[in-house]
Formats: sequence, structure tokens, C-alpha cells
Amino acid sequence: MRQGGLLSPFPSARERLANGEISRPAMDWEQRYRRTVITSDTVATAFVVATIGDFFGARDAANWHEKWGILAFGTELLVLGALAVSRSWAPAVLGQGAEEFRRLGRSLFMATVVLALGGIALTSRNIKLWIFVAIPAIALVTMTARYLLRLWLHKQRKEGRCLRPVLAAGSRATVRDLITRTRKFPHLGWRVDAVCTTPELGPDGDQLDGVPVVGRLADVANHVHRDGFRVVAVTPDPHWSPNRLRRLAWNLEGSDAEMVVAPVLMEVAGPRLHVDAVLGIPLLRVSMPAFTGGRRAVKEVVDRLGAAVLLVLFAPLMLLVGLLVLTDSRGGVFYRQRRVGKDGREFMILKFRTMVAGADRAREELAGLNEGAGLLFKMRQDPRVTRVGSVLRRYSLDELPQLVNVLTGSMSLVGPRPPLPEESAAYSADIRRRLLVKPGLTGLWQISGRSDLSWEEAVRLDLRYVEDWSLALDTVILWKTLRAVIHGQGAY
Repeated sequence: MRQGGLLSPFPSARERLANGEISRPAMDWEQRYRRTVITSDTVATAFVVATIGDFFGARDAANWHEKWGILAFGTELLVLGALAVSRSWAPAVLGQGAEEFRRLGRSLFMATVVLALGGIALTSRNIKLWIFVAIPAIALVTMTARYLLRLWLHKQRKEGRCLRPVLAAGSRATVRDLITRTRKFPHLGWRVDAVCTTPELGPDGDQLDGVPVVGRLADVANHVHRDGFRVVAVTPDPHWSPNRLRRLAWNLEGSDAEMVVAPVLMEVAGPRLHVDAVLGIPLLRVSMPAFTGGRRAVKEVVDRLGAAVLLVLFAPLMLLVGLLVLTDSRGGVFYRQRRVGKDGREFMILKFRTMVAGADRAREELAGLNEGAGLLFKMRQDPRVTRVGSVLRRYSLDELPQLVNVLTGSMSLVGPRPPLPEESAAYSADIRRRLLVKPGLTGLWQISGRSDLSWEEAVRLDLRYVEDWSLALDTVILWKTLRAVIHGQGAY
């Protein structure tokens, strides 16, 4: 192999495949996983339709083929067709964030609308069964199956398999940041195998954080065509002018690689980011964050109903926890603390008591032992925490009474962490954007490490939630919260 005209000791992706270091080309596992997802969706849809048809159709077996068979077959074709039209099986979204479930939900909504219009046109009296029973059941089964497949995929990626080989091209600082992020979050499916960067040698010689530097920025297309990289990640560097980026895109045509360009000016993602062509110029259009409107109204309804249902379901557990708190140490069952909510309004948060009585007064004495990040006060071995309290904190059971705060409207099921008044008073103007939405019982901080996070990372996650909020993101966070609570990582 050559590196900018010089021999390089690092083998190419094809050489690694020939030497057995890579078991299969990247495209093989991608296509297999895509076929598995398509099969899963098809089988799940067929299973739900057949089950509903058998249960309800058995009551009218004589007219099964006439009345039920056509609707059952039509519903299945409609759902699968909507999944195809919405590109829910595109490799780029499978196993990637909330977008996969957003497209799946959009497809099922589309199928519901078409099915309803078809029922009105055909004046079918049985259409309600398929709209209000079949489609929700299909959504439940397909989303569960997708999630289980994603868990398998993420497990494979943590073990170094099912990763897309990435060629990173940009300045040394931005490429190093990309390498760090991909190693920290392997479940995202990227592995930086090679780097093209500026010709100056860094302290690592011809490596960048252990990744070989195979050439200069002008050599990107040649390495992609020769070595079979699946992703070209272009990071900021003065070299990348619009003309050079356009030529790189042209030169990548005919390869299996997708070109990904990191935005330079701001970190915005999710539903607020759109690409428009104005006068032949590609522009990134960033819409304003939505703090009101229909989606926020839906969130309010889901919060209140969800909190009411969860309070009923967890009532026996909460009663048991309350008894354990009372018998473990002197003091009340609940701990009330003033927190800051939406728009800076203060409210009283409810939690099960996990510390000895008078713990707040002892905080000043422990100030020198603070292990918390930034404005937070945290101790891994806090002497004020009771025996029962340590268990409650580990599994976040002490936060169950906050469902009352959600029910009364001062909190949301998902949102930023509710700060103390003294924390809020020390916020800069940027950090105060966390207060534009209601604080949450759970959030990105809850599923990303909780107390193990640095202050800067916790703030970044909260601001990302405020900026990029969507109903699909809320759904994913609620789903992942269960796993975070069970593992108890970062809770103390």
C-alpha cells in the first residue's frame, strides 16, 4: 500500500479481508440484517392479521373469504406497502436512533389513513376492527421485534462486529474527536479504519489515536475505491472548499460509500434540520424549536395519562417502599425539595426519603468531599444515605413519587433534569435554555450515565433534548430508561 506516494505498513480493508482479519465484507451483514428486518415485519404483520382474522372470522365462518379474507389480505399488503414507500427498510436508518421508529410509525399512520378512506369508500362495517385493533397490534409487535433485533445488532457492534468501515477526512483535531466518539459509542455502527488529513506529522507519526493516516485530503476518493470503505466522514478543515467537496462527491460515484459531511457552524440534528436547494445552492435550513403547538399538546396528554396509569400500576410497590423507608430510619416517608421548572417557576418535588433526618443541614460539612460535576453535589459513599435509601437510589425507586408532579403538570415524563434554585441561579444564558421546557422524570441524562456524566456532558445532553425534541425521541428515551434503571449504572 502507498501513503501519499510512500509505502505504508498498514494493510488495506481488502488485504485485511484476505488475511482473515475481517470475516465478511461490510455490505454482507448490512444486506442480511435488512432482509431479517423485512422478514420480521412481514411475519409480524401476517401473524397479527391471521390471529385477528381467526378470532373474529370464526364467528362468521361462512362469509370468511368474502368479508374477512379480503380485508385481512388488503391490510397486510397496505402495511407492507407503506413501509416500503416510507423507506422504513433503508440500511441508513436501520439500527440508528429514533429515525427508524419514526419512519415505522409514519408508515403505520399512513396505512391507517388509507384503510379508513378505503372503508368509507366501500361502506364496510368491519373496517373499525382493522383500524383500531389490527394496526395498533401490528405497531406493538413490529416495534418490539425491531427493538429486539436492534439489541442483537448493538451487542454485535460492542464486540467489534457489524461495523461500517469509515474513512475520516479532515483536520487532525476534528478527526481525533470523531475517533473518540465512535469508540465511546460503538452501537452507532461506525469504526474509523483510516484517516486522510493534512500532511504535517503529529506526535503519533503516521497514526492518529492508533488509526493509520493513509494519505492526504486529496487522496480520499482513491482510497475509497481501492479499499472499500462504507462511509466517508468529512470533518471541518480549511481544505474543504465547496468546489472540492463537490468533486469528492463526483469521484465517489460508483463506490458503495456514503459521504457524510459534519456541519461546521452549529450542532443541530433531528426534525429541525432540513436540506433545501435555493438558486442551485444546497442550504441547511434550521427550523425554530417547537415549544407550543399540536405535538406539545400531545405530549401534555401523554404525560398526564401516562402518570395516572403508572401511579395505579406502581401503587402496591410504592406502598411497600414507603413501609421500608419508615422501618429503616426515623423520619417521614417522603422528601420534599424545591426545584426549578419551566420558565424558571419553582415547584416542590416529591421523592421517597433516602437519607437520615436533617441531611440537608449536614451538607455544608461534607462540601469538601463533593464528587459531583459542575454545580452538582454528589458523593458515591454519602454517609447520610440509609440502607434502604441506597437500594432505592440504585434502581431509581426513590423517584416514583415524582409521577404526582407529572400528573399535576409541574414535570414531564421526559425532559431535562430539574435543578435546584441555587444551581439555576448560577446558570449562564446558554444553560438557562434548559428551562424552556418542563423538567423530566427521565431524560437523555438518565439513559447516558446519570451521575457518572461530567457537568459539560450533562448540560450538552439537556440542551440537545431542548433543541431536537420529538415525540419519537421521547418514546426511545422512555424505552431505554427501563434498561438504565435495571442496570443501575451511574446511580448513587
